Amino acid sequence: MAKVFDFDVYQPKEIAKRVETTGVAKAQLSILSMAVLGVLAGAFIGLGALYFVLIKSDPSLGFALSQVLGGVAFSLGLILVVIAGAELFTGNNLIVMAWADRKVSTVSLLRNWVVVFVSNFIGAVGLAYLVFRSGHWEMNEGAIKDQYIKIAAAKCTLPFWQAFFRAVLCNLLVCLAIWMAIAGRSVFDKVVAIVFPISAFVAAGFEHCVANMYFIPMGMFLISADPCAASLYGEISGAGLMRNMLPVILGNLTGGSVLVGLVYYLIYLRKKPQAS
Repeated sequence: MAKVFDFDVYQPKEIAKRVETTGVAKAQLSILSMAVLGVLAGAFIGLGALYFVLIKSDPSLGFALSQVLGGVAFSLGLILVVIAGAELFTGNNLIVMAWADRKVSTVSLLRNWVVVFVSNFIGAVGLAYLVFRSGHWEMNEGAIKDQYIKIAAAKCTLPFWQAFFRAVLCNLLVCLAIWMAIAGRSVFDKVVAIVFPISAFVAAGFEHCVANMYFIPMGMFLISADPCAASLYGEISGAGLMRNMLPVILGNLTGGSVLVGLVYYLIYLRKKPQAS
């Protein structure tokens, strides 16, 4: 007999098992599969970022409305990753659950994270170059270009600890979005589960390392073609990218691996000591 108040979704303990099983499968992927799927994920997140900037470049929208609508648009990136299939570094922080349960070795965990991170970078920067060459940024009388440069400059000058804690909060929400998407049994379930946490992190201005792999290089491409902008925004550079990446990577790892992955491992997967 069906439970009156039960939902047609996987329950949290079932989600934990599914996340662990998925983590084992991800860790066992070949390097080539990991890399190609990682490139796709970097490009997918870049497409979400592109959609976000399109919304943000409209000056007729108020701050809160543009942030929320931009966040909903950005959700496209993770929807593509989850539904179409790709390997995203921030989401793969959840493999730590399988690692903590000794079903994935430390070497396999780090191999996945490194390969996927590098591949995400290639995909995101590659998309940024394609968008730059397409002239998309000239739309809305150059307002899109101005928005890209403004975003990139803000990220390159963000203080270390602000970037770190914004990144912690970001990947807490990203991994919760993935966690809830795994609970869903249909595409619609998964999309709804993704949109609210992702739009929340974007609206709040939190930091996602893969999104920044698109935003900052895009800013670099744009100022390289504009000597005037280059003189005004010297902080948008390879060094600025590295300054942003270090605290954001560390923060994303903390938020995803520790505050979601290890917490749910302790709740649902940790072996209980046997009574003597």
